Amino acid sequence: MSFIKEETEEVCTSQEGEFVLKQDPDMFMLSPVDEENDQSEDEELNPYETGEINSGKTSFKCDTCGKIYKYQFLIGHENIGYYEDEPYFCNMCGTRFTDRGALIVHKRTHADEKPCLCNVCGSRFTNSSTLKVHMRKHTGEKPYLCNTCGTRFSDRSALTVHMRKHTGEKPYLCNTCGTRFTHLNALKVHSRKHTGEKPYLCNTCGTRFRNSSTLKAHMRTHTGEKPYLCNMCGSRFTQSSTLTKPHLHKIYGSLSA
Repeated sequence: MSFIKEETEEVCTSQEGEFVLKQDPDMFMLSPVDEENDQSEDEELNPYETGEINSGKTSFKCDTCGKIYKYQFLIGHENIGYYEDEPYFCNMCGTRFTDRGALIVHKRTHADEKPCLCNVCGSRFTNSSTLKVHMRKHTGEKPYLCNTCGTRFSDRSALTVHMRKHTGEKPYLCNTCGTRFTHLNALKVHSRKHTGEKPYLCNTCGTRFRNSSTLKAHMRTHTGEKPYLCNMCGSRFTQSSTLTKPHLHKIYGSLSA
């Protein structure tokens, strides 16, 4: 289960000018109630929220910490944990947030809702901050600087991941084999080696791959694209690994002979 702390998002409007951010019934907030006097308004509860159907219970006590909660499914340090600074959580994946607006934006990832439009290339995004980072690809802006090597990045998260190359930090652990990684996506791709999952499909020949970059390289075998150029002899290759390993070894080997 992941825990995320995000800034409040700006509201993106639809093409019709209507506000996109609307109340979502699948959002919940941790709300301990007074054990002696619960004056909260009556509301129609989903049985999946309460954890009991037709039980008649209006509050539930946690045997671990003694707190009283309106919903039984909120009880349990093992399952949820108590994060009073992150009271909002997504009932679909368990991700937590500090404010309701961030949760609303997150819910779009499950609904595949992308109301924020890039006027340059037409790409769509779930929130305004992601669109803002994307726009830097068009403007070339890279405001985040690595003070160690001077490399610049378009977004803060890319700088954070980059800094781990200098510090050696690898916070993401594979529970199957113990391998550690600098960023979460690398762990996700690695985990597919254990599960056998290959979610990326080549629509031309039906071959499946564990990650999108391998699929992209594979597609060049169908299109004939060869973006990697050898400056020594002018040969072109579909993959950088073919250029850097066997070909350059052959070139430099012949030069040293």
